[in-house]
Parts: sequence; structure tokens; C-alpha cells
Amino acid sequence: MNDLPRLKPIRFGMFMGPFHATNLDPTLAMERDLQLMVHLDQLGFDEAWIGEHHSGGFEIIASPEVFIAAAAERTKHIRLGTGVKSLPYHHPFVVAETMAQLDHMTRGRVMFGAGPGALPSDAVMIGLEPVKMRPRMDEALDCIVALLKGETVTKKTDWFELKEARLSVGCYTRPHMELAVASIRSPSGALAAGRHGAGMLVLSGVDDESLKHHMSNWKIYEDTCAEHGHTPDRSRWQFAIQMHLAETREQAWKDVQYGLEKWVCYSNDIVPAPNPVPRGLADPVAWLLENKRAIIGTPDDAVKEIERMLEFTGGFGGILVFAQDWANWSATKRSLELLAEEVRPRINRTNGMRQASYDRNAPIQEANRALARAGTAEAQARFDARKRQDK
Repeated sequence: MNDLPRLKPIRFGMFMGPFHATNLDPTLAMERDLQLMVHLDQLGFDEAWIGEHHSGGFEIIASPEVFIAAAAERTKHIRLGTGVKSLPYHHPFVVAETMAQLDHMTRGRVMFGAGPGALPSDAVMIGLEPVKMRPRMDEALDCIVALLKGETVTKKTDWFELKEARLSVGCYTRPHMELAVASIRSPSGALAAGRHGAGMLVLSGVDDESLKHHMSNWKIYEDTCAEHGHTPDRSRWQFAIQMHLAETREQAWKDVQYGLEKWVCYSNDIVPAPNPVPRGLADPVAWLLENKRAIIGTPDDAVKEIERMLEFTGGFGGILVFAQDWANWSATKRSLELLAEEVRPRINRTNGMRQASYDRNAPIQEANRALARAGTAEAQARFDARKRQDK
């Protein structure tokens, strides 16, 4: 591995749906989610993206903005984003006004991530046909971006209307906060992100086929950026992946026995994504690793897989760890500590100069010891000389 630091360090963060099994007390779960933000902040993680869901029982944050406001009061440095705000469910003016307010309240630490909504069961409850979710996202996003830029917007659709609308205060961040769009399977996320020059939040496995699919979407993003006068920037292409780390592979495998099966059930029963992890596997961890759907192991394993992803894709800007209860609370926190302590510095090569300093001095240690002995002897000699003079 090249020891030179990366010109643009890889950002590390969390993508928080979150995933909480239905046996866990929801009040405690939300409190732990907030505590997790504090833990990430203290560990120096760059950012966290907070989701919006309204059904299914697992992903229990209904308003990412409310959560971000609370998390911002408990943290100092970490950036907090909607990951993502389901635009078809909300009037775009209210979304833009709320995000601008958060931008001021967080002194520029807020980010705006947009998507169409992940769960059809959410849309059905509010009388929205799931097939209309992506077109509605595009309509809303066009208006929200314009409003955040300070523009005046007039637009009428079959589900909202804006009459010479403009924000009453505007953004704290100039020209506006960081924007990102979720990209999972269809090209709609890449098209929307490219149209506005926003970043892309990719929800992915670490297998070659998934990476190839997202590379194809990235090409669509690049082409769309060019059409609309934006410069694509790979540092704004981030991958949200499943990961759990421990000091040994055996411990990591043991840790995830705590909640992995409940997550597998949720993936089959509620999440509409194709090809979920099969139920009833004798060893679901082995299946996940064999199919490269997750990283479960040691920091060495994580470094190897992330470096492979970077090489395979040609480079991207961030790794986001899904927040889930595969492991218990203490093991979950320890996994994040290992990611910060051992994985992040190796990926970003932040210890190259420290190691070079160590390697430069270790071979001449005997010479350094001789210099130290000479200095000590000289100091002792001066002390003895002064004592003799005092007599």
C-alpha cells in the first residue's frame, strides 16, 4: 500500500435507518441512537445520515429533522444529514424551510439527503401509489434545491402548489448545505443527483455485481452532471454497507448471533429489496461473507475489503456503516471504536509520517542511547563541579 496520505481522505460515517428488532423498547432504542451519535462524534466520525420510515416496526425514526435537532445539541463536530427525507410525503416548501432552519441551528453541520421513500407500506398508508414516488421526488427536489439557493419558485403539480414561494430566512451555509440523493437499484437517484450536482448515497453490498451496478449508475451520474453543467466529484460518492468488527473473526461471528436472524426476518417480511438473505440458514454469517453482502471480521478484514472496493470502483469518497442491532450494545460500540482506531487511519494513511519517524530512529537507537548517556554524564559532571566550588 502507498504510504502517502490520500489527497481527499475517505470519509467515515453512519447510515442510520435505524434497524431495531421489535423486542427492544422503542424509547430506549431512540435514546441509544442519540448516544450512538455522541459516540461517533467522540471517535471523530465525519457524518451520520438519519432515515425516515413510518411502517414495518424496525426503522422507527419518523422525522430525521427532529432527531438531528436533538443530536446536534449533544454533539460538537459530526455532520448530520437526512438519510433520507422521503420527498413524496411532504410539501417541498416545508421541507426546504425546515432544512434551512436546521442549517442555522447546527451552524452548518446539517446535510440534506433526499429519496423517494423506501417502503411501499409507508406510501400506501397515506394514499400514495408507490409507482408515483420517484416522479414526485423529482418534482419536489427541483423546487427544494431552487428554494435553498434563495430563488423564488412558482410551480403547480397534481399534489402541491407554490406561488412565488421563497424562504423566509435562507440557509446558513452558502450557497446552500450539502445535497445528496439515495441510489439503490434504479437510475433515478443518479439522474436526480446529476441534475442538481448533488452527491450520491449508495446502499450496497460489497460483492462485485453490486459494485458493477453502482458503477453503471455512476456513469449515468457523470453524463447527467455534464448535461447540466456540473462537475462530478467522486469524493461525494458514498457507500453504505453492513459491517461489524471485533478483535478476532470468531468474536465478530459470535457477536452478530445476537440480532442477525431478526434482521434477516425483517429483510424478508418488510423490505422490498430483491434477493434478501434466505431464512433458516444454518450459518447466515457464512452466507453473508461468501456472497460478500457484509464485512464481519477484524479490522484487517475491513481494510482489505474497503481497499478492494476502492480499486474496483476507481475510487469514491466515503464509507457509511449501517446502524443495526446485529450485535449487542457494547459490541456495537466496540465495532465502531475498532473502525476508528485501526481501519480509518490505514485507509487514509494518516500514520505514514509517524511510522517514517519511528523507522528512521529505530535503527540508530544505540547511537541515540550513547548520545543520551553522554548528555546525562555531562549534566552530572556540571553538578559535581558546582558542588566542589561550593565547598
